[in-house]
Amino acid sequence: MSPPAAPRRDLFPTIEPYSSEMLPVSSRHTIHIEQCGNPRGRPVIALHGGPGGGSSPEMRRFFDPQRYRIVLMDQRGCGRSTPHADIEENTTWDLVADIERVRARLGIERWLVFGGSWGSTLSLAYAATHPERCVGLLLRGIFLLLQSEIRWFYQQGASEIFPDAFERFTAPIPDIERGDLVAAYHKRLMSSDRDTRIRAARAWARWEGETISIVGPSGLPSRFNDDRFVEAFARIECHYFHNKGFFAKDGWLLEQAQRLRRRMPARFVHGRYDMCTPMSSAWALKRAWPEADLEIVPDAGHSSLEPGIVDGLVRGAEALYEVGAWV
Repeated sequence: MSPPAAPRRDLFPTIEPYSSEMLPVSSRHTIHIEQCGNPRGRPVIALHGGPGGGSSPEMRRFFDPQRYRIVLMDQRGCGRSTPHADIEENTTWDLVADIERVRARLGIERWLVFGGSWGSTLSLAYAATHPERCVGLLLRGIFLLLQSEIRWFYQQGASEIFPDAFERFTAPIPDIERGDLVAAYHKRLMSSDRDTRIRAARAWARWEGETISIVGPSGLPSRFNDDRFVEAFARIECHYFHNKGFFAKDGWLLEQAQRLRRRMPARFVHGRYDMCTPMSSAWALKRAWPEADLEIVPDAGHSSLEPGIVDGLVRGAEALYEVGAWV
């Protein structure tokens, strides 16, 4: 008889930052950064999703606050960063440079890099640019910003699983424009008319909010009904996707994995039924990086707060605390 399965790990208790500040990163943008946990602990930077999602208090709780010095930053244009919902001087490479500015500002030599969804994209881009600064990678909901991923979620694929939610997503767009929904939404989200932007942002964000969890539309997070949140989330996200992530070529991150695979340890956690970022991307990254550990959660979708995802990330942080090359 096999032994009973170990109980799933949960988030650590709620904590508050011991330090926060607004850091100017250009003549236009100022970003919010915070630190919590142990000031003398091993440093980790937690990169939020979207792009445009902003940090959340739950992101602090994947790490043992007695052992980790946990750094969060709101990326350009979202969360508490200013100016709000701004897409000027807002590219992947601006954000990579901002992460380095934060590291230097805080006097950190090397750190663990943690990110989910778009946060995994940005983590990989940062690691490819500054591998010497990365102790390791802990990633969830792998998103490589491939054009096939964009088509799956915003054109046809996830639409077959959630036709009810997809019908609500396409409703604001005339039939003649539905052949390219990202372009149709980009036109509206970049409008000079705020009412037009907000109407489009509500529909764009709700589509992701209704598909983020394995329970479907009933799991819509409350912030996806908040106009301030959805304006930044939808506008910045569509800006990045319309511009193909600002990568030189489709599949660039997979190519970088070949270089990174021997530079640092990596752990990936991915829900089997992730509709936002299909598991094929996590599988492709694992094949490009065979030394990485890929944990497939059998009863989870995309949300970082589903029990199996939480369990995998908490255990992953503990494992990388032990094996990372911290010095």
